[in-house]
Amino acid sequence: MPHWLSLMIESLPSLLWACLLFTVPLTLLSFALGLGVGFASALIRLFAPAPFAAVVRFYVWIIRGTPLLVQLFLIFYGLPSIGIVLDAFPAALIGFTLNIGAYTSEVIRAVLGAVPKGQWEAAYSIGMTWTQAMRRIILPQASRIAVPPLSNTFIALVKDTSLAAAITVPELFRAGQRIVATTYEPLILYVEVALIYLVVSSVLSNLQARLEKRLSRYGGYIEAGS
Repeated sequence: MPHWLSLMIESLPSLLWACLLFTVPLTLLSFALGLGVGFASALIRLFAPAPFAAVVRFYVWIIRGTPLLVQLFLIFYGLPSIGIVLDAFPAALIGFTLNIGAYTSEVIRAVLGAVPKGQWEAAYSIGMTWTQAMRRIILPQASRIAVPPLSNTFIALVKDTSLAAAITVPELFRAGQRIVATTYEPLILYVEVALIYLVVSSVLSNLQARLEKRLSRYGGYIEAGS
């Protein structure tokens, strides 16, 4: 067996374990929490009084205008200088959540705005409340056009979690770095790490396509009302 192949086989369990134990939870938790932050931020920008909307716009401006790596460093290395000390995983979770929240806020705000106002008026005309109209009419229509950008954001997040290695989270990329430090085979190990990311991204892309197909039945509502 070639040396490179035996090395990849030997290191695969450690890499997969790091992926399952840290990369996957960090991705899922960050996206779920970030989606909640993004949805709340979008609603505030669309429907809340101007002062609250201004605060959200400032938050989105700051996050979108600064690198994610810098944000992680500020949280993990910067906050201890003012007495706030966080472990690596919670620091990464906060950083990714805030970052995803800002980007999904813009996506959700755009897709909600894409639903014709006539849909709101029709819902109110049959006695629906704002909450009922949002849940039964607006969100099902908006979800179709939100799936592609949100799915792309999720797939990008899977790869961006590699930045957590910079603040010592022992995720997939960090595990690869540790193996490289003992084997002195950076090319082989980093190719293997890249392949794992590629497989995960490919699976998620396939799931995205299926989800888009499932939600396509809502597309007619948007087109008819536009």
